[in-house]
Amino acid sequence: MKILIVEDEPLAAAQLAAHISALQPKAQIMAVCDTVKATVEWLKNNEAPELAFFDIQLGDGLSFEIFEQVEFTSPVIFTTAFDQYAIQAFKVNSIDYLLKPIDRADLEKALIKFEQLTLPKTSNITPVILQEIVSSLKTKNYKERFLVKVGTHLRVIETSDVLYFYSFEKGTYAKLTDGKDYLLDQSLELVEGIVDPKVFFRINRKYLVALKSISDVVAYSNSRLKLKVLQANDDDFLVARVKVKDFKSWLEGED
Repeated sequence: MKILIVEDEPLAAAQLAAHISALQPKAQIMAVCDTVKATVEWLKNNEAPELAFFDIQLGDGLSFEIFEQVEFTSPVIFTTAFDQYAIQAFKVNSIDYLLKPIDRADLEKALIKFEQLTLPKTSNITPVILQEIVSSLKTKNYKERFLVKVGTHLRVIETSDVLYFYSFEKGTYAKLTDGKDYLLDQSLELVEGIVDPKVFFRINRKYLVALKSISDVVAYSNSRLKLKVLQANDDDFLVARVKVKDFKSWLEGED
């Protein structure tokens, strides 16, 4: 079994490789990549692995971006310290989703699941696996508040008071209903994964907006949409063209 590991923490990569070797002594670790860029380059220049382990949060982005930059159809077992990406993971080549620290028994079950699938082609997910993951997420609780630093003080802000989250000069901020801005510790990508997707929508790389913040939606050039948003800092609330269809569905409350 030829395996690719994508993991930006050397210790985690070594531990995963050790678990794999213990469970599958004949397995060959083809490479360990630590960034989205390095993984894309490796995949472009090497034989595709039979199985890949992808950490989700890498130093230069989320591993989901790999699928946008290179054609990759090998089955993937995602590994992460966060559970909010499960549904997104199963929209690509995922056959399982393991939370860190990885338990060897859970890894063994994932490898058995891999062996049971038809190779080399695999569907994204079998109905049984989908039912299991959806059932496990029924009790999912989205983030209700954030802890922010204001000078030498700490303050709790309620997610329900946020009109939108945005990126600015490598920082992520929350704009509240009172017009105040607060710097968060999380990246915008992470925030997107931990807030309720029925309440917030990522319209482009810069903005993640709450439904209640939108006062108007206007048709714009190149099939895009322009939003009028409460407490807007600028006039740059444009829905990316590739997101327009999903945005309209979100406005209508469709899953």
